[in-house]
Amino acid sequence: MSNLIPDGGSQLLIGGKLVPGGAGVFSNVDPATGEQIGWAANADATDMDAAIAAARTAFDDTGWSRDPAFRAHCLRQLRDALRAHIEDLREITIAEVGAPRMLTAGPQLEGPIGDLGYFADLAESYSWETDLGVASPMGIKSSRTLRREPIGVVGAITPWNFPHQINFAKLGPALAAGATVVLKPAPDTPWCAAAVGRIIAEETDIPAGVINIVTSDDHGLGSRLVTDPRVDMISFTGSTRTGKAVMAAAAQSLKKVFLELGGKSAFIVLDDADLSAAVSYAAFGVSVHAGQGCAISTRLLVPREHYDQAVEIATRALKGIRPGDPNKPGTVCGPLISERQRATVERYLDSARSEGGTVIGGNRPDRPGYFIEPTLIAGLTNSATVAQEEIFGPVLVIIAHDGDDDAVRLANDSPYGLSGTVWGVDTERVRTVVRGVRTGTLSVNGGIWYSADAPFGGYKQSGIGREMGIAGFEEYLETKLIATGC
Repeated sequence: MSNLIPDGGSQLLIGGKLVPGGAGVFSNVDPATGEQIGWAANADATDMDAAIAAARTAFDDTGWSRDPAFRAHCLRQLRDALRAHIEDLREITIAEVGAPRMLTAGPQLEGPIGDLGYFADLAESYSWETDLGVASPMGIKSSRTLRREPIGVVGAITPWNFPHQINFAKLGPALAAGATVVLKPAPDTPWCAAAVGRIIAEETDIPAGVINIVTSDDHGLGSRLVTDPRVDMISFTGSTRTGKAVMAAAAQSLKKVFLELGGKSAFIVLDDADLSAAVSYAAFGVSVHAGQGCAISTRLLVPREHYDQAVEIATRALKGIRPGDPNKPGTVCGPLISERQRATVERYLDSARSEGGTVIGGNRPDRPGYFIEPTLIAGLTNSATVAQEEIFGPVLVIIAHDGDDDAVRLANDSPYGLSGTVWGVDTERVRTVVRGVRTGTLSVNGGIWYSADAPFGGYKQSGIGREMGIAGFEEYLETKLIATGC
């Protein structure tokens, strides 16, 4: 498939060297066919220990943390090397993730690679020191300087749905800040990370141990990162349930945690909006990449007087989006990542039926792979299980609201607060609704908030901290205040 993945399978990147996994290999599966496509290096506890030690040494005993110009050079070099292998990386991403080809031109591949340049620029332009001037606390005249320094060793644990985007959203700012990293990618998508590891080892000046990539089918290795006292910070993206466990375990050593967790975002349609355009947009959004995105708006809140019409529009729109081969340029809705994930989605559909809802779609297409039809769930309230829990599939739940205030109430009636959408014409009404919704990002009338310079993260149980932008960069920094008597 790619010269980035040798015939014998991928390898780990530890201490600047490509090495086999101590636990052998584990199989890698194409979700569009259900067939094995290759092997990935399977790390064991000894490999993880070596990776942490290498990252610790690279941070403590080299000049990496003190040379932002060199870090910027390495990030741009990595970006350019990745671009030189873009077609190999594209084929790996489509085969391993089931990502539609069209998405690899954006957030599944090319976008995140380009974003490395933003963090390279930031490493050079950031004000590492700030003069706070002279003050006389307790009568002692003092000149004060605020200095920002890299946090140390970062353990990055990432999921399978947008592996390149999430891997680089952690690697980019962490490396720009001067941290060193141990990356533990999801077992479902080891090749996306391993291919990057090979490029780092063979085509960049990134010093040994600065980036270590440890693939494994053992979820317990991630917990070793979280509890090891040599690791200064955990940057985790995944489910809220696992995020809570990460936070609890990290408390043992009081290490910093960044958590980007689940979402159940609301798509609010006001009564002056173009109903057909808004509902069709929501249906399309929930179908992209088979709904496998934490920030997708999966609750559609429509005016009660237009509810039946909205159901008809959504049904028509969803039926027009057929699950298809992710290799084909026009495919929007590819497969789910695994049979396990498809079974999870189907259990939620059964739950909706048992609670009195109407499920429109949701069938398995007659083809190999882990596909499921885009689905509408109607006839339920916001208290239903499918309206409260993250499904992670192409499932849209449509709920009636009784005006702007009620729409805001329903949107906020969720343990999550990651993202959301508002459609309406009256500018002041839209502004009032936006102010009322408690989420980290909001799209208004189709606006796109995703960008390298835009912070992303959630309220409530959607996480702690921000990724991307200056705020995401500063997650990987410590603050030091220096006072000098004068």
